[in-house]
Amino acid sequence: MPNLLLIGPTNHGKSMLIAKFRRAHLVEPAPHAEAEIIPVVTMQMPSDPSISRFYALLLTRLGVPLHGRRKVVDLEGMALQVLRAVGMQVLVIDELHNMLAGNSSVRREFLNLLRFLGNELRVPIVGVGTREAYLAIRSDDQLENRFEPLTLPLWQEGPELMALLASYAASFPLRQRSTLDQPALAASILARTEGTIGEITMFLTRAAIAAIDSGEEALTRKTLMLAEYASPSERRSMFERAIG
Repeated sequence: MPNLLLIGPTNHGKSMLIAKFRRAHLVEPAPHAEAEIIPVVTMQMPSDPSISRFYALLLTRLGVPLHGRRKVVDLEGMALQVLRAVGMQVLVIDELHNMLAGNSSVRREFLNLLRFLGNELRVPIVGVGTREAYLAIRSDDQLENRFEPLTLPLWQEGPELMALLASYAASFPLRQRSTLDQPALAASILARTEGTIGEITMFLTRAAIAAIDSGEEALTRKTLMLAEYASPSERRSMFERAIG
């Protein structure tokens, strides 16, 4: 089956996209069946990767109660049975780069697991993660051929960014009109946040707080200057100085 690998930097809205995709394909009631229909199943790769934890998390997401310790072969059988019963059409695995937290043998086990699930279930798998997830998939020739990489780009100057900033300006309950539709101001916001949606949200939220505290009641160049915000690079530099 054709699979997809969604790659993007940290704090760039990948998990939000997954949640939106899942909401667009809601669980369907099945009054005459033993299980609900769940077309899109989403889960996270365990932070401390092991095959047993992976299947346990997957079963938990499906609402299957687990009691006591179970062998991997039992968890695998239960997971496959339930996934078929709910009519899953797409499996989404977030934080796929977490598989790199294990040693080389663990990483190989998970690469084999992805290949097994794709062959056994015959449904597309969407892996989501940082650049490290792509490097992990690329280490396996068969998986690299099956997973098409799709990069989630950083925001750039242009009409899309202006529309995004306009939506933020309209969403904050400030008393005065915000002036984020100025190209120079938009470029300044982009440079300060380094182009990720999470950083843009944090920066503008803190600027809105500064706007209220200062009495300006609008997002302007002044309130952006007053915002208590440090860019990712600035935060890294401060941390390195603190531990150095």
